Amino acid sequence: MLKLEKRPSPSSLMSWLSPLFAVLLTVLCGIVLFLALGKNPVTGLAVFFLEPIKNLQGWAEVGVKVTPLLLVAVGLAICFRANVFNIGAEGQLVVGAIAGGAAGLFFDQGEGGGALMIAIIMLAGAAGGMAWAAITAFLRDRFNANEILVSLMLVYVAQLLLSMLVHGALRDPEGFNFPQSRMLSDGFLLPNIIDGTRLHLGIVMALAASLLGWLFLARSFAGYRLQVGGMAPAAARYAGFSSRKALWTSMLVCGGLAGLAGTAEVLGPIGQLTPTVSPGYGFAAIIVAYVGRLHPIGVVFSSFIMALFYIGGELSQSRLGMPNAITGVFQGILLFSLLACDVLIHYKLSWRK
Repeated sequence: MLKLEKRPSPSSLMSWLSPLFAVLLTVLCGIVLFLALGKNPVTGLAVFFLEPIKNLQGWAEVGVKVTPLLLVAVGLAICFRANVFNIGAEGQLVVGAIAGGAAGLFFDQGEGGGALMIAIIMLAGAAGGMAWAAITAFLRDRFNANEILVSLMLVYVAQLLLSMLVHGALRDPEGFNFPQSRMLSDGFLLPNIIDGTRLHLGIVMALAASLLGWLFLARSFAGYRLQVGGMAPAAARYAGFSSRKALWTSMLVCGGLAGLAGTAEVLGPIGQLTPTVSPGYGFAAIIVAYVGRLHPIGVVFSSFIMALFYIGGELSQSRLGMPNAITGVFQGILLFSLLACDVLIHYKLSWRK
């Protein structure tokens, strides 16, 4: 029978090439999927991977999707490096959107706005995400609660809170009873960086967060302590590094970046608070972080791939009649392909009678 045996020395090169193999496996599985649904696989893959980037408008739309994915994935990479499994970035994004959107609605009285006001609103959104992440950090720190379960359950609390507010206190009184806030004025929206597109300043913030995340992990003593605490807790305790500090630092950084992502959506392509402010960016960013090998620069490329999945999924629905679950299917295939590649890097298959 087949048995997995641990390799004595896994290849570091193959470890870095594993995401590329995972993407190739995803493409192969996509061919099988299109054939099973009676679609031309060449046309399907072209719509999924090439159509979104055939012109400047397409690249801009991909950039709009990259922004929240990259912001959240950088924070998750820091969390996972610290061995803190924050699965609730979606909830932190939603609460950040609530805090930022509410601040924008409070300050927007039909006039004003500008860079200073946008900065204040973005800080409010980051504070909201940090406050939501702090709940998980506190319960883990004080009561040793499992951060996976706590952060995941808080996602649903955040989504219900958003639904309650857009159906109640923040609902637009002139919105014909639709569950949404009023539109923010132009002076309170993030400026577009390419005329004629929806690509806004949030992409610059996301790339800056990626660079700062790399500098924090690779070039700072605080980042070194955080990673040692995640990889070798006993060695960290012996060296006098605080595991509590690593927990709080990673959770607050991740929550703040997720809150920025949610606020950037409200001040960017949406322009208001809606019940569906996020189509699952917080959960997709978990895959982005692992495909990017938990590296703040690597997640730039994996967030681009995931953004292609979102745009390509929407195009395949409208042009090929594919079901709306196609994006989630490709995301799941990518994750399982990555896990399979990682297993075969560290283990080998052997035949035993």
